[in-house]
Amino acid sequence: MGNRLSGKQDKDDHGKGSARMSATGRPSAAGRGGSAGGAERTRGREAAGRDAGQRRRLREAKKPGGPGRTRTAAPEGAEPGRRRAVTGASASPSASLSGRGRTVLAAGAVLWLPGRQKKKGLGRPRIALIHRPKYDDWSLPKGKLDPGESLVQAALREVEEETGLRCVLGAELPAQHYLAQGRPKEVRYWAAVPVGGSFTPNREVDRLEWLPARKARARLTHDRDRVLVDALLAALGARPLSKD
Repeated sequence: MGNRLSGKQDKDDHGKGSARMSATGRPSAAGRGGSAGGAERTRGREAAGRDAGQRRRLREAKKPGGPGRTRTAAPEGAEPGRRRAVTGASASPSASLSGRGRTVLAAGAVLWLPGRQKKKGLGRPRIALIHRPKYDDWSLPKGKLDPGESLVQAALREVEEETGLRCVLGAELPAQHYLAQGRPKEVRYWAAVPVGGSFTPNREVDRLEWLPARKARARLTHDRDRVLVDALLAALGARPLSKD
């Protein structure tokens, strides 16, 4: 045979099976034993499973409303909601009001503060309402997304632009869908707590008022915004308002 090895050797004196040998005399991959190959395959499957889990968690973390973030109405004739996270999410932008043009996306927040201290504890939360002279209505801060902006970024920016207040987003509230100037619109809303800043009247918003939940609900111009007040109370575990 010269220097070549035959690929199989006779059984040794101890009765062991033959082992394949490479041209160098070392055991080839096929001859290293089924247990080693099985272990490799098992480790490969485990690693693939871990990678898939990490990718899934990363996708969830990037969604508005997930861990460390938050998963969302608009001007009269101009804006309200899109997905949810903590409280619930809506369908994809084109799922509702489809077939009438590309969906306009917007985002906003229901700013709230703890209610005033009462004998039986804190009252219902107070909610910030804004008055827009252009529409002469009372509504909640929100606006359309800028190019390349995420829903969460848009919500934070719009709140600060319209109220002067920086906030932290909490539970996501139900999304709103409606037609604005013949186009489908979806607005995502979150509950939010102010952490700084102050209100200064501006061209878009000339008044801001903090009202108890019942008064805020009655003051709001649009029924779709009243639904958000009810959703906020539910998210906070507060007693619902009677509908009388």
